[in-house]
Amino acid sequence: MSDKKTHPKEKSHLHPRNKNRMRYDFEKLQANCEALKPFVRPNAYDDLSIDFADPEAVKALNQAILKYHYRVGYWEIPTDFLSPPIPGRADYIHYVADLLATTNFGKIPRGENIKCLDIGVGANCIYPLIGVTEYGWSFIGSDIDPVAIKSANNIVSKNSNLKGKVECRLQKSPKDFFYGILMKDELVDITICNPPFHASAQEAQKGTTRKLKNLNQKKGVLNFGGKHNELWYEGGEKRFVGTMIRESKKYAENSFWFTSLVSKQSNLKTFYNILEEVGAFRTETISMGQGNKTSRILAWTFLPKPEQHLWKKERW
Repeated sequence: MSDKKTHPKEKSHLHPRNKNRMRYDFEKLQANCEALKPFVRPNAYDDLSIDFADPEAVKALNQAILKYHYRVGYWEIPTDFLSPPIPGRADYIHYVADLLATTNFGKIPRGENIKCLDIGVGANCIYPLIGVTEYGWSFIGSDIDPVAIKSANNIVSKNSNLKGKVECRLQKSPKDFFYGILMKDELVDITICNPPFHASAQEAQKGTTRKLKNLNQKKGVLNFGGKHNELWYEGGEKRFVGTMIRESKKYAENSFWFTSLVSKQSNLKTFYNILEEVGAFRTETISMGQGNKTSRILAWTFLPKPEQHLWKKERW
């Protein structure tokens, strides 16, 4: 009897349009990306895989996925910056595309006229890479870290399909989200954000320890990396997203939809209360399956129906 483990062919928890629904085809991925080859080997079940606790292996896998699925030929990030799991990032883009469709007669708006603001774009620039490839959107990426902005701009400059579609801007005020990034009359169709959900460095380290334990590792190295501002924020996700919602009120006419990932379901009640307090016209909560954990997208708009129709007529 064979000891080879059987796996479902598809990751059914991912969005139906996600290119990463199928199990990783390491033969094709390493054939398409030389950097991945040294890390691919048979695992205990005799399946080709990588050591997911090895940051360099995870980075090489991301390079291969981006090249194979998203036509990104160059993707390098500085040491210690976040190398994110791409399937979950792609899901966020697909779900916000569906959200735009709900206010566009069921049709996803496509093309570079559709502009997305990525708050906290990071050194990896991952959301713009996926959004440009999948829907042809254009992006503004903001970040408080000048090294992250330099890295993201470098990725954009070295991939011809991204040029003119992604602009990364330094947020000089760490306490602000839209102020200092969006000009007074500048319009974006949707904002996205993957907030730091830990409240302190200690809490982030505990999360790292749990993750490594699940991967049967004892070293204190985070396989996906991450600088402190990518992983934790004083007051955690609750304070970060709550502050973002309040500031978004001042930019009510600059964006059709505002959105953020929410990791902790227990925070939603607080966010709903703040959204009611600031007078959001419509709110949505979209569930996303992320492997063994569930995340969600919180979305809100301040535009009443007549303004929504005018927005669509002029931009979509």
